[in-house]
Amino acid sequence: MRITSLLASGALVLAVAGCVQSQPSNGYYGQPSNPLQTQGGRAVAGAVLGAAVADATDENMVAGAALGALAGGASCGLAGLPPCY
Repeated sequence: MRITSLLASGALVLAVAGCVQSQPSNGYYGQPSNPLQTQGGRAVAGAVLGAAVADATDENMVAGAALGALAGGASCGLAGLPPCY
C-alpha cells in the first residue's frame, strides 16, 4: 500500500512537471513556461514528495509535507539548479 501511494505521488508530480503554458508569440507575459521554474511551484512539488515519503516511511505526513515545501521553496537559490522567476 505504501509503495503504491509513493509511486502514484511520483507519477502525479511528473505529470504536473510536464505542464507547459503556451506563450504568446511576442513573449509579452514573461511568465515561466514550466511550473517548477517558480518558487511556489517547487514548494508544492516538495510538499507532495515530502508527504509521499513520510507516508511510505510511516512518519507524520503533515510534517513531511511542511519540510518538503520548505526544501522545495529554498531550492531556488541553490547553485547548479535552474533559477526561479
